[in-house]
Amino acid sequence: MLSELSGKMHEVFTAVCLKSANKQTTFYDVSKVYFKKLKADEIEYYLTNFSPYDKAGGYGVQDWIGYIGIDKIEGSFYNVMGLPVKKLFEELIKF
Repeated sequence: MLSELSGKMHEVFTAVCLKSANKQTTFYDVSKVYFKKLKADEIEYYLTNFSPYDKAGGYGVQDWIGYIGIDKIEGSFYNVMGLPVKKLFEELIKF
């Protein structure tokens, strides 16, 4: 997975549903993540020393690979981490 993402941009989508007894709303957020060209030894180090196997996309943006491998993010960092917190807050206020 990391080899496929290496040197490319990919999009991370996160969908959220808020529901009460009386109403429901859904929304999503999207962020663009730009990876540098990763070296094979960098990928191997990450696989050996971190826990990427339980993560969507095969990496944790908050882990070492995010520190050294991500050139930039367009959109919410927290969306890439798993929950678009700012957007969730805004939606909760409207809800």
